[in-house]
Amino acid sequence: MRLEQLQAFLAVAEAGSFQQAAHRCRVTQSTISRQVQALEAELGLPLFHRTSQAKLTIAGERFLPRARKICQEWQNATTELADLVAGKQPELCVASIHSVSAYFLPPVLQQFCQDYPEVQLRVTSLGSDRALKVLKDGLVDLAIVMNNRFLTSGSEIVVDSLFQEPIAVLMSSSHPLTQYDQIPWAELSRYPQVVFKDGYGMQRLVQEQFQRSGLLLQAAIELNTLDGFRGMVRQGNLIALLPQSALLEMKSDSTLAIRPTEEPILSREVVLVTTHDRLEIPPIRRFRELVQEIVAVPRLFQSVSNDLLGFR
Repeated sequence: MRLEQLQAFLAVAEAGSFQQAAHRCRVTQSTISRQVQALEAELGLPLFHRTSQAKLTIAGERFLPRARKICQEWQNATTELADLVAGKQPELCVASIHSVSAYFLPPVLQQFCQDYPEVQLRVTSLGSDRALKVLKDGLVDLAIVMNNRFLTSGSEIVVDSLFQEPIAVLMSSSHPLTQYDQIPWAELSRYPQVVFKDGYGMQRLVQEQFQRSGLLLQAAIELNTLDGFRGMVRQGNLIALLPQSALLEMKSDSTLAIRPTEEPILSREVVLVTTHDRLEIPPIRRFRELVQEIVAVPRLFQSVSNDLLGFR
């Protein structure tokens, strides 16, 4: 069964004759007749009485509302896809790690809302692994995460590297480790740590470094908010290994101290991830361009990096 056959059937049913249907459809009468005959052959029943007027048979009457529904659904589908290609999607969903959401996305969001005021923008802060999962499940259009090549492989995946940022140590300003300009990894292992929850790439990154160094990571508390990290390390001997972007606001807090580690200095790569098919949609493509223009700005980030890791 073809759409053209259904459309020919509906044209005849509405016009009341093959001749009038052909005129409305701007085709020959023989074309309309062939389409209807092919449909009747497939259904195994005549749909019209062939008299001076094309009157529906019982089968034709039963089939008419179904044919209308099928053609309407087709029209709805094509309209919806045309709107999608034209950038008329109702919403755009983004999953992002907390630090990027807090410090780097606001100017992107502001400009996007100016460019596409009719698109509802939804941003959710998630851990990297969780953000990549909801992207693959089709629940978001883009994810801004810590890169994990095991989760970002695949021919359909598009990965844009945004920036590389170092990992530093956050502690209270009275912590014994503030005596070091660069904290040895062996010293870090002596103190309980606040770590990210499971599903966050940072937890895996820190654990792997301690394992490589043959040291024990004393994970005392798992959290997933930057305010939580800040509050807990103020309490005494707790420390936390956090990426640079998560430390930006904490640097001005006199109750906290930030120090780099000795070599090897850990770093993480922040990337934007989406899929090739999504980049066919103008709002998604525009959001990606804005992130590349505004977030991936090495000069701005490098100046912050030099200041932060100098802890002066």
